[in-house]
Amino acid sequence: MATLVRLQARSKFVAQQYYFRNSVVDIFRKKEYDAAVKIQSWFRGCQVRAYIRNLHRVATIIQKWWRSYSGRQEYQLIVKFASCAMKMNLYNAMAVRIQRRWRGYRIRKYCFNYFYLKEYLKAVSETNDAIREALEEFAEMKEREEKKADLEREEKKRDYQARKTHYLLSTKQIPGIYNSPFRKDPDPWELRLQKAKPLTYQRSKVKQKRCISLSSWLACTSARSFPRSEILPPIDRKQCQGPFRDITEVLEQRYKPLEPTLWVAEPISELKVAREEFRRQEWMRDVNDNMFLPFSSYHKNKKYTPLMHSSSKYGPNSYGSQHFRDENPKKWICDKDFQTVLPSFDLFSKYGKLYSKAGQII
Repeated sequence: MATLVRLQARSKFVAQQYYFRNSVVDIFRKKEYDAAVKIQSWFRGCQVRAYIRNLHRVATIIQKWWRSYSGRQEYQLIVKFASCAMKMNLYNAMAVRIQRRWRGYRIRKYCFNYFYLKEYLKAVSETNDAIREALEEFAEMKEREEKKADLEREEKKRDYQARKTHYLLSTKQIPGIYNSPFRKDPDPWELRLQKAKPLTYQRSKVKQKRCISLSSWLACTSARSFPRSEILPPIDRKQCQGPFRDITEVLEQRYKPLEPTLWVAEPISELKVAREEFRRQEWMRDVNDNMFLPFSSYHKNKKYTPLMHSSSKYGPNSYGSQHFRDENPKKWICDKDFQTVLPSFDLFSKYGKLYSKAGQII
């Protein structure tokens, strides 16, 4: 019994010891596990790094051998091209040397003759000297002629000036401005005025302008003034030699009657006048000047104004049913149809077509 009491008293201590020892074991076990993991990771890392180093070394060796092979092949190709270029340069140099020797020999032998060229150059120089002398003589002659022409021109100007100022010549009573009594000898212009003749101005005849009107032109082309083609030339008259037309044909073409074109026959403002007339007729026909706006709310608040034809005290007008231009065959005097009056719109369309045709013709 005492033993049981003693065990019960030590049960708490035993449980604490058990828990402590188990926790310590777990801690040591975890430490050992972490150490084993670290050792394994280090070993495996060393193993992988060694394998990668081996792979790098093997790849480097393969690349080294391949690059050395490709470099040798490229170097051999470059050497081959360089040798071909050197050979071609050598061949070209030799060909140029051979061509130079042959061309020099050919030119000296057949094309170029020193003595002949010397004689030719001597003849050319002599010809050039002769031409140069002739040109110098010609230039001197032209210069003399120009000087002579200038002197003659100046002399003519002086003569004209003397003739123009002949009224300044001195007379027996009054000395002129060039013959001053205070001078020993008269001025040379005095002698020139004595030799010159006075300049006379001729009045220009004023030409009277002939006013030819359209009526006079039409009068000259009338039946009386127009030559008749029935009158034949005399038999003794000979035909003019050459490709000339008959005189009657020429006169007919010269005095042909006036045939005004559409542009001349119609005034230039006919289209404008027709449009104005059309607008005026439309304005006269309109009963109300206000513009009608259907399908809108503009007229909803506005009082309706009835028309004059429908609101007249004499009854509605028959404007829509019967028109003053309507044809009534029963009232015709004869059976023959006649053309009605053209409305303004038809007139406008007609003149528009005419002016469009006239514009195409022009």
